[in-house]
Amino acid sequence: MPLVRAAPVPAGAGGTTLAPRAEPDVPRGAGVGAGHPHGVTVAPDPPPDPLAGQSPSPPPDPPPRPSPSPPAAGPDGARFRQVLGHFATGVTVVTSIDEGGPVGLAVNSFTSVSLDPPLVALCVNKTSTTWPRVRAIGHFTVNILGADQEAVSRTFASTTGDRFHGIGWRPSPSGSPVLDGALAWIDATVEAEHDAGDHVLVIGRVTGLDISREAAPLVFYRGGYGRFEQ
Repeated sequence: MPLVRAAPVPAGAGGTTLAPRAEPDVPRGAGVGAGHPHGVTVAPDPPPDPLAGQSPSPPPDPPPRPSPSPPAAGPDGARFRQVLGHFATGVTVVTSIDEGGPVGLAVNSFTSVSLDPPLVALCVNKTSTTWPRVRAIGHFTVNILGADQEAVSRTFASTTGDRFHGIGWRPSPSGSPVLDGALAWIDATVEAEHDAGDHVLVIGRVTGLDISREAAPLVFYRGGYGRFEQ
């Protein structure tokens, strides 16, 4: 009986050509590991991290700041006056006006502060009964006194009587009194007020100013009045 040979299956007939079975790729030189199906040595797992899962430690607290030293004891009032009295100042009278009439007080703690904007400053004792009226008005005029106006300064430094009695004046552009005989005057509005111990430091914004006459100024030095000689 003749032998019947099976015809080869052409590529693509009845589906895809069957590829031969692939063997697993075993690295060369791999040792035999006990129990591993391919005889490959497996590296052991790394040891557990003892810090894993823990929050980082907070940074150390800064060292404590040293306690501030207590302020040094200041001089007594008499010594303070004696030493600071060696700083010569001019003398001014600060004036204003409201429905009750003109008001004014003598001030020798006066200075310019700024050119832009134009600012001046003056210090007023907290016991003053005149300054609250000026503050409420909101503007004032600084009159710079001449050497021949010591009596005017003493009148406005007093705490009794009518300070404007017998003293002539004219209104400035703001309406505040410009005293007759004053060397110059400065109009200002109350810009700010700061606590300064037993005084109030007042900052004024200048709105107008002028010179009335050229003469020697009245000077206050070592607790008394003096004159500037050229």
